[in-house]
Amino acid sequence: MVLTRKGISASSEAIIKEQRQITREKLLASPGLIIGTIGFLLILVTAILVPILNTQDPNAMVVMDRLKAPSAAHIFGTDELGRDLFIRVMYGARVSLWVGGCVAIFSCVLGTIIGLYASYFKVLDQILMRICDGLIAIPGILLAIAALGTSSWNVVVALTIVYTPNVARTVRASAMVIREQTYVEAAKVQGSGNFRILWKLILPGVISPLTVQASYIFSQAIISEASLSFLGAGVPAPAASWGNMLEASKAVLSKAPWTMIVPGAAVIICVLSLNLFGDGLRDFMDPRTKGGVKK
Repeated sequence: MVLTRKGISASSEAIIKEQRQITREKLLASPGLIIGTIGFLLILVTAILVPILNTQDPNAMVVMDRLKAPSAAHIFGTDELGRDLFIRVMYGARVSLWVGGCVAIFSCVLGTIIGLYASYFKVLDQILMRICDGLIAIPGILLAIAALGTSSWNVVVALTIVYTPNVARTVRASAMVIREQTYVEAAKVQGSGNFRILWKLILPGVISPLTVQASYIFSQAIISEASLSFLGAGVPAPAASWGNMLEASKAVLSKAPWTMIVPGAAVIICVLSLNLFGDGLRDFMDPRTKGGVKK
């Protein structure tokens, strides 16, 4: 056996190189993943750095500058109260990304717990899945408007309740397949506890579909937050939110169309980036895919 300087055999090194080559080919064959990642990172970085790069208050009103068209002084123009739309859109991105991220994390954590235990214990399966069926029947926007107040945390709670059952179903379906694998049966025979089997053996197998599901929940939560704010049930004014910016633009649309175009484009770009990322990630993580082409 020929060993390299790091003690790795030549055959092992060749396998590692081949795996790296396959990874590069799959990345290059998935432009959606690259474009989505770049687009989302640009929005994320800009939203994080906007308070550092610009100390202007997003709610500062300059009546003399109301409804100014896009210019060098105001890149995206101003709204009906003279507030700079670029600053408000970036602060609105902070709200949307925060809500979307919290909903994705909370719903994935809760959904994973429910899905794993439902897949492993038949008694819990009947109880938990019937509860999920009931929650799926509740429209998220209706829940937020009727049962909760107007704040970003209430939006997070309402959307987490709505999206958790979908995650639980996805995790349960994947976990039930993994549960029948030989190595899981061998662990049972060897006396491994239920906790170890669920969290050490089954959980790693559901990470791939769970990651893709999280990206879609992220994008859907951003749309839902904007919709709720547009209807007055989300982030209350004067806080900058893409939804309440769209709602305020209705009164001045004919005079200042940029007041609707700018926040609307922000929603579209952010959601499109996340959807491209999710689609690309699904193909990239598919083991049947090699170099972008399924075997």
